[in-house]
Amino acid sequence: MRRRNMTIEGLWIPLITPFRDGDLDEASIQRLVHHYAAQPVDGLILGATTGEGLSLSDEEIDRLVLAARAALAEAKRQMPVYLGLSGGAANKVIKALHRTQMLPVDGYLIACPYYVRPSQAGLYQHFAALAENTARPIVIYNIPYRTGVNLGNETMLRLAQIANIVGVKDCCADAGQSFDLLRLKPQEFSVLTGEDALFYTALTQGAEGGILASAHVETEAFAHVRKLIRHGDQRGALAAWQALVDTPRLLFQEPNPAPIKHWLWRTGLIDSPELRLPMLPVSDALAQRIDQHIERLKPRVAA
Repeated sequence: MRRRNMTIEGLWIPLITPFRDGDLDEASIQRLVHHYAAQPVDGLILGATTGEGLSLSDEEIDRLVLAARAALAEAKRQMPVYLGLSGGAANKVIKALHRTQMLPVDGYLIACPYYVRPSQAGLYQHFAALAENTARPIVIYNIPYRTGVNLGNETMLRLAQIANIVGVKDCCADAGQSFDLLRLKPQEFSVLTGEDALFYTALTQGAEGGILASAHVETEAFAHVRKLIRHGDQRGALAAWQALVDTPRLLFQEPNPAPIKHWLWRTGLIDSPELRLPMLPVSDALAQRIDQHIERLKPRVAA
């Protein structure tokens, strides 16, 4: 029987990791977390793809988690915090699970093993082994265009029977696969889209929410779309989405998270748009488009 307190749903933000002069910018981390603690956000994920997790040392991961938790405590906001993990070998991910067991995180977002392209049987055994090595909930991150392997629905549904595998961040890029998973999954297993531009579509098909990098900005607007869907106002949700959809399209014109960091820097939420190689800052052309978009939104935000 699945434990109900492990349910994951709603609007989650895969938080960017602010850097300054090559180091973590803990002041900006805390400013960001304070900001989202006051927004209609259901959870945060640290150190995942948008958080440039592969560039972080173990010591930096620890500092990131502790800074975020301290900010939530100061804001007096109860919000689940998950940690992003990934790797091409089960034994290394298991070591990461053991190493982070003392960190104040509520669960993990774990990507499919990248580069090695295992079979479906290998994928099942990989995630089953991970689940055996933590009591915390695991959300699978299925993103074949990054990892090189797609976790198919038959395997996903088998994994959904494991008590602490509680959901998937779905970026499979196959509309039929996503629809069938929503149609066939057990009720207590959550599907959250990770395709920002498909948020509305996923919600109308029954997704429990989204893990959306774009929701760093216009956060209330993203949450409002889901609220309208949940209240049965599909016409209103469509209108709200039509007003919002250009934002995720803009933010994915160049590799994530550079456009988001530029936006957050321009609006004063972080002190620098710095990234770590091989990620580069946005082009001058995109920076100008983002700045113009921010200016256009000011009357809407003020209202």
